[in-house]
Amino acid sequence: MTSLNDKLKSYAELAVKVGVNIQPNQKLYIAASIEAAPFVRLVVKEAYESGAKQVFVDWNDDEVSRLRFEMAPEESFSEFPSWKVQEREQLAEEGAAFMSIVSQSPDLLKGIDSKRIAASQKATGQALSKYRQYVQSDKISWTVLAAPSKAWAAKVYPDVSENQQVEALWNAILKAVRADLEDPIEAWKEHDELLHTKVDYLNGKNYAKLHYSSPDTDLEVALPKGHLWCGAGSNNEKGDSFMANLPTEEVFTVPQKDGVNGYVSSTKPLSYGGNIIDEFKVTFENGRITDITAKQGEDVLKQLVETDEGSHYLGEVALVPHQSPISASNILFYNTLFDENASNHFAIGSAYSFCLEGGKKMDSEELLKHGLNQSITHVDFMVGSEKMDIDGILEDGTREPIFRNGNWAF
Repeated sequence: MTSLNDKLKSYAELAVKVGVNIQPNQKLYIAASIEAAPFVRLVVKEAYESGAKQVFVDWNDDEVSRLRFEMAPEESFSEFPSWKVQEREQLAEEGAAFMSIVSQSPDLLKGIDSKRIAASQKATGQALSKYRQYVQSDKISWTVLAAPSKAWAAKVYPDVSENQQVEALWNAILKAVRADLEDPIEAWKEHDELLHTKVDYLNGKNYAKLHYSSPDTDLEVALPKGHLWCGAGSNNEKGDSFMANLPTEEVFTVPQKDGVNGYVSSTKPLSYGGNIIDEFKVTFENGRITDITAKQGEDVLKQLVETDEGSHYLGEVALVPHQSPISASNILFYNTLFDENASNHFAIGSAYSFCLEGGKKMDSEELLKHGLNQSITHVDFMVGSEKMDIDGILEDGTREPIFRNGNWAF
């Protein structure tokens, strides 16, 4: 039986060779929690063994972050350090790869004034807008993966003894990213190919609209002309492949900014800004969010929507079957990286320019003209269930089944 340590080495290898696909003499930037330090060291070692020129680690700490939100003066939340902006932009322009290893407690900022959280999110989004453009146009290689923290593991496994919680979450993560298999890299290659069969089918159809229906959702989403479905692997501007999310089970595209009408209800909690938002309903008219209700975290959700003009609209449409491996595990991760890969989802905020023909080379004005939303934020929320049907609507009005009872209908 493969030991946990061996699986962690396989995971580090996946992160480096499949996630960012580090190239000889390429620099690597890693953002990670101090709780993940043992795993981060495995990743750094793997990166240098794979030819990385230099690895930079930007450490963060949940307790320090919480102290800032509790004690720092109000005006500090509207600032973001210019030197941190310069670091990312300069590394991106030099062709570095970027890796984010997420570990944050879902309840990190519970009880903190939502206005402080919103101000911080807005300042960060504005400061890193150029870097975000690099990410959303596939200029650079980037990936997001996860490592447990004690607080996160306790949230996912409240009924497991405290000294077993972190290992339980490690095992769930490693299974979700296929690092528990004999040849994880080959498994990811096969998975990438399978997702692209769905991508190719949907691109061949070129639907004008999608219609979502379930007991709590009735939503029509127009798709812009020239939209492209994408999934799993991407290529940066140099043509090097990378995998933006580990895990990923989705195929996704962009909605027409002003073409979303109806209402949609969440089916999983959303962990955002150190808070849980749950049991919420969002109503749209001509693309714009006109009403929001939530049983938990309503203030935080409303502050998110008020981030800027673009955060009143959708930027991503993603399809994930209910029978996906993460959904079948019946584990609620309280982390969007995992929960979005167990459920159909949308994203509030900016659209990925690579989901439009020629979009990678368009500026923001051109993208807007083609119907793609622009924003300093991009936040996914989950809406899929075993009760959801989705129809694709062709230009002539013909309706075809895409999802039935939460799963692919083709």
